[in-house]
Amino acid sequence: MPNFKFSPTSRYYDTPTKTLETSDDSKTVYLARRFVPQASRFATLSTHVVVAGERPDLVAGAELGDPQAFWRLCDANDAMRPDELTAEIGRRLRITLPEGFPAPSLP
Repeated sequence: MPNFKFSPTSRYYDTPTKTLETSDDSKTVYLARRFVPQASRFATLSTHVVVAGERPDLVAGAELGDPQAFWRLCDANDAMRPDELTAEIGRRLRITLPEGFPAPSLP
């Protein structure tokens, strides 16, 4: 049986596994479907305006400190594909806290 181990920063970190059992008693373990959360569930920290030549990984690296966290930008901005994030110059991307973290309270 495979052992799925994802980094805590991976979009699949908390995704459960399921098992498919066939009529010949073989078993296949797979990741359950990951549903994309609604963007409204994320607390906005700031915005980023897309400029010519940017890529999702570059924005994630600059804004989140991890170029592999581009998926967080996708989730927070209702983008199914990463390229959607930077396809339009001037688009304002929401930079957010991870899902489940409340917005910081202002003094």
